[in-house]
Amino acid sequence: MARGRYERTVKTERRTAATRHPGGTDDAVALYDFGTYPASDRGWDEMVDEHGAVRPHYDAVAQVLGGLSVEGFRERCRARDRSFVDQGITFSHSEGPERPFPLDLLPRIIPAPEWEVIESGVAQRVRALEAFLDDVYGDRQVLADGVVPRSLLLSSAHFCREAAGLRPANGVRIHVAGIDLVRDAGGRYRVLEDNLRTPSGISYVIENRRAMTHVFPELFARQRVLPVADYPAQLLLALRAAAPASAGPDPRVVVLTPGVHNAAYFEHAFLARQMGVTLVEGRDLVCRDGTVLMRSTSGTQRVDVVYRRVDDDYLDPLQFRGDSVLGCAGIVDAARAGNLTIANAVGNGVADDKAMYRHVPDLIRYYLGEEPILANVDTFDLQDPDQRAHVLDHLDTMVVKPVSGSGGYGIMVGPAATDAEREQARRQVLADPRGFVAQEVVTLSTSPTHIDAGFAPRHVDLRPFAVNDGDRVRVVPGGLTRVALPEGSLVVNSSQGGGSKDTWVLAPADDEADRAAAHAAADDARGSSGERWARPLDQGPTETGRRFTADTQQQQQQQAGPC
Repeated sequence: MARGRYERTVKTERRTAATRHPGGTDDAVALYDFGTYPASDRGWDEMVDEHGAVRPHYDAVAQVLGGLSVEGFRERCRARDRSFVDQGITFSHSEGPERPFPLDLLPRIIPAPEWEVIESGVAQRVRALEAFLDDVYGDRQVLADGVVPRSLLLSSAHFCREAAGLRPANGVRIHVAGIDLVRDAGGRYRVLEDNLRTPSGISYVIENRRAMTHVFPELFARQRVLPVADYPAQLLLALRAAAPASAGPDPRVVVLTPGVHNAAYFEHAFLARQMGVTLVEGRDLVCRDGTVLMRSTSGTQRVDVVYRRVDDDYLDPLQFRGDSVLGCAGIVDAARAGNLTIANAVGNGVADDKAMYRHVPDLIRYYLGEEPILANVDTFDLQDPDQRAHVLDHLDTMVVKPVSGSGGYGIMVGPAATDAEREQARRQVLADPRGFVAQEVVTLSTSPTHIDAGFAPRHVDLRPFAVNDGDRVRVVPGGLTRVALPEGSLVVNSSQGGGSKDTWVLAPADDEADRAAAHAAADDARGSSGERWARPLDQGPTETGRRFTADTQQQQQQQAGPC
């Protein structure tokens, strides 16, 4: 629709609303004038520049939302919540009531040139970490060459000696990765952390898009948005490609879940359903003669690939926690015998250990011979006396994280912490320097987020998801944008009160100027192997005792929440 025609339509709708409600009710009050949205004086805002002007790639969305009434927008919010509740897309804080997963209806938009850099950088990082895992569970040349300290590797709680010499059929250990990115005050994307074990959140990416296309179809009318719905199909292809040679031409894939009490159970069931494979619990599997079998009403059936959403500690009671009832006894031995592929592989946690994070740029140079496309956040090694002293002298400007933490738990954000919290962090670091890392506070970018009184800036991050099939690393166009809903908060995790946004990656523009800009951004991204996610555009709606112990372990395994 031409811009002038669209604006005439909006004006007509406003006049109609005002006629119906001359008293000025919410039905007649315009939702928001984005011309009044505050220009950020604290860093980068995704929608508005430093002069308060809406960035060009947000212009169409600002016009659509600006043309709505308050009550019209509220009805869209109610429709979103009904849709999520009907589908069971809910979660709870601690023991609180279930509530719809918080989706803000103003999307985050990433233009094509920016996305090419993100896509290339995420793919590069996954390739380097894949090479690192192959090395540390093999020849360990990286230790002999002094790129990574041997003490750092061997002291990692996630280094699994049980995985030594265990090489997957097609060499892939990171079948799925979630790489958390933030945007600093200068607008530059940086990697905050890597998630290579059981990264979660992709189901919310797909369901957020599905909800948006139904609740706000007109937002897609003037934007060429790359879709995300084919992720399950790409994941299934990657899992089948990883099957052992003995599996034959039609390998059987299952999704292993801890059970219904796990915070991410919705995602486990969603992915199994979308891939058309069986969702199993540990009690549904049995290992015989080095082969994993699935119990069914027609007897037992061989399993070739287990996409597990169970942590290493609970996966195999013969290798790890002997009291686990969530995994399958003997599953690691079946993988070692070459009769099974476990995805993601056992022992990946050594590569996403927060203490290992600061070495990833060196790993990219060492294994790939390339400069990192996406920079790290500046991180301090607290085992180094000088760096530790510097951090302890500047705790009010630091973020201190436990290396094994997740879900936003245990983090001390210096500027927002009390004196008592900073003192507690000091004592913890002195008692266990290996157990913590410190980073300079990065002022996360902000994005307009719907709050009761309108739209206000809230801090966001981005988790792109990558799928590795052994031939290429594919990055889903977009990812999960998480929002810190409390004002001023930098903690975006849903378990800490965070929400999410639909993340749009715009298709490359047709005109030559924008194509040239996209190619220039790609050239800046040196050495990318990231493949485009080939698909049509999203343009509107689409079809798309023991019991108690098990319940407790399901909750213990991922207390951090779904993402």
